[in-house]
Amino acid sequence: MSKAASIAGLIAALLAGGAASATEERGAVTNLPIPRFVSLKAGETNVRRGPSLTHRIDWVYKRRGMPLEVTAEYGHWRRVRDVDGAGGWVHYSLISGVRTVLVEDDMLELHSRPGDNMPVEAKLAVGVIAKLGDCTVDWCEISAGGYEGWAHKAALWGVDAEETRD
Repeated sequence: MSKAASIAGLIAALLAGGAASATEERGAVTNLPIPRFVSLKAGETNVRRGPSLTHRIDWVYKRRGMPLEVTAEYGHWRRVRDVDGAGGWVHYSLISGVRTVLVEDDMLELHSRPGDNMPVEAKLAVGVIAKLGDCTVDWCEISAGGYEGWAHKAALWGVDAEETRD
């Protein structure tokens, strides 16, 4: 296929409403979307300056379940960034596809159903790691410490603003 034909195909896809699929970046190793959210499997994870064991360890994560965003792939390594924007390389065996979120608002209310007028089931402190469930446009169902409920998506880190989940 010629370069002109390839560009014409891309333009046709964009005009037909395929903008999201035409521009979505995929990982060269996994073919999964980049960026994407994952969580830490291990209770202690080294974050390295580069994608190999010979690269220096810049710091160590010590919270199992911590949500991270994968921003690149190289062999068995994933470049990640955390809620503070700090990044580095982590071996793929230390991360999981299980989705978690980090509570960013103190005393975040968990409602029985999506809606500010719904009963409050619990309140979560800032920094709590919660398992992510379903998400609507503005709300996500989360669970932590034996409690579950719906929280404002904007108060959570580890889920995209446009993301919906069933």
